[in-house]
This record gives sequence, C-alpha cells and structure tokens, in this order.
Amino acid sequence: MKFNFEKRSKLDEGDIEHRRKFLGATLVTCLVLTFVGGTVHVLSLGSNRMMDMRDKAAYDVSDASAEQKRLRSAGEELYRQAQHEFGKSHAKTYTVEEARALLSPQEWSELAQTVRIAGGEFVMGTDNRRADPQDRPRHKARVQDFEIDLNPVTNAEYARFVAATRHRPPLHWDGGKIPPDLLKHPVTMVSWFDAKSYCEWEGKRLPSEAEWERAARGVDGRRWPWGNKMDPTRLNTYYRIGKTTPVGSFPQGASPDGVLDMAGNVSEWVADDFEPYPDSDAPEDIFRAKFATAPESGAERSMRVVNFVETEERYKVIRGGSWKSDPFSTSAYHRNFSWPQMASDFFGFRCAKDATK
Repeated sequence: MKFNFEKRSKLDEGDIEHRRKFLGATLVTCLVLTFVGGTVHVLSLGSNRMMDMRDKAAYDVSDASAEQKRLRSAGEELYRQAQHEFGKSHAKTYTVEEARALLSPQEWSELAQTVRIAGGEFVMGTDNRRADPQDRPRHKARVQDFEIDLNPVTNAEYARFVAATRHRPPLHWDGGKIPPDLLKHPVTMVSWFDAKSYCEWEGKRLPSEAEWERAARGVDGRRWPWGNKMDPTRLNTYYRIGKTTPVGSFPQGASPDGVLDMAGNVSEWVADDFEPYPDSDAPEDIFRAKFATAPESGAERSMRVVNFVETEERYKVIRGGSWKSDPFSTSAYHRNFSWPQMASDFFGFRCAKDATK
C-alpha cells in the first residue's frame, strides 16, 4: 500500500488552520463573557452601593417633602443663614412665661450647673505631624481659675434668652418654636455673635480657647477628654447617630474635671480669633479670612470657578468637633474655624466666667 504523503500534509495544514480559527473564536468568546460578567458584577456592586447609600441617607430620597429636612452643605447653610440673619421680619416666638414653662424647676437647675476649673499651667496643642498645622506646636499655656458650663447651651435655655431680649430665634425653629424633641439638645444655627450675646445676657462670657482646651483635656495633654484612645461609645460623632443628642447623653465621655460633651455633638464657639500659636510653622494664609467672589470671565462662569480674596479679617475658633465631624476632628487639641457670622446645624457653644473667690 502506498500513502500519498503530499495529500496528508495538505490535510494537516487545513486542519491546523481550522483549529486556530476555532481556538481564536473561543478565546474571543471567553474574553467577551468575562467582560460582560465583570460589567454585570460592577453594576450589581454599584446597585448595592446605591441602595446602601439610600438606606443611610439623611432623608427619604423618594419623598420630595423630606428634602427640607436633609443634611445640607456648609455653603448652603451659610446662604440660608444670611437670608435669615438679614430678613426684615422674624418669626413669632415665646413669651417669657412660655419659655420658663418649657422645663421643670429641677430641669432648669440641672442645666444651670457649672464646673470650677483650677488655674495654672497645662499642655496645649500637639506635636503630632499628622495633625493639622494650626494645631501645632505642643506648648505650655496658663489660665486663671474659671468656671465653665457643665453642658453646651440647650435650645430650651436659648429660648429664655430669645423671649427676654426678642433676639431672632434660630433658623431651624419651626415658626419660632423649638421642635418638641429638641428641648435639651444643644442649640445650633447660632453665629459667634449670637453666642456672645447669650453669654453676656447670662452674666457670663464665651470661654477663651485656652480655657476651653484646659477644661476638655485636663493638665496631662491627653488627646480626648477620657484619654488617648478613640472610643466611639463615649461621644456623638461621624454621623453615627446622625443628629445632635440631648446634653449629658455621654457621661462616660466626661473630661478629667467632669465637663460633658467636650468631644462631639456640637462644635463650640470660643472667644478667640483664629491666630497661629507661638513658634507655629503653619502657613500664615490659613489664618487670614477669605471670601468668595463671582467669576470674572465667561470661561470662568462656564466652569463655575470661584475666586477667593484674602482680607484682613480673622476667623473665630470653634472647638470639639461635632456629630458630623470625623473622629480625629474631635481631638481636644484640634482647632477649627469659621466666619463669626456663620451658623450651622453643628455649631453650638457654652459659656464661662471668672471663678468667684
């Protein structure tokens, strides 16, 4: 028997080419299926993430009426507050008798408590290179004996001030009246000027920045009122609760002297301008107040560019972090700042006074 080797060779070449095409098509199919599968997986993850975000949203995204209660950006709060601040008319609010009747005599007595802080030298600031530059350096500061409110000023307490002085009520009070479930929550939507006026009406003053830090961290330079380790069970921060909490809700977060809510809940106005510490290496421009101006050109307007202009004005310091802050912003040495006329749903305050002998 004779074999036709030439024909066999040609058949082998054809078979090989056919197999190459088959393998190529299989590879392309696998790649397409992998891409489609990956896309479906990403879309599934994205859908799950969107559902998770919706579940964690501050308001029901399917309910248009709930939009009014959502969390707002600081810029929007500033605009709304400006409209409120300079409005020609103010909402009707409490009479003196109505404001006094908001709480019982026992509750008023509890809210009026202050803590006496011994004067002397203490550790202020930090040398932590991960801290914001305005928080450095760690240094020794000194205060005289003083008293500071045990808690931040509440809505109920602020209502008595509003009723007695006819001061404008905070923006979030519905029709000039406190929402019933917020009586003992820290008052918010108050500017530095509002806070200063309230403290003066009480016969007190805003604490200095040094007094506030001394009351918050004691004399040993601890990072938080309770120590050097973050413990989320000791404070209201980072949207864990999603709103302010009644004062005194975290007794386990008290400072060495027993002062409450010095970390989280609301960021607190203090008396001082936002200035660098002695021997600070922080850039000077962060301490100089800036305001936004409208875009100058059509190109800037199309890109919505905002220009910031430095002024000779100074911001005011706010301390302690809030229910919105990241946990590290609640460090007792951390310094935040804002325009004194700014108000927000996470700005509050407490009062202080010189200690009586």
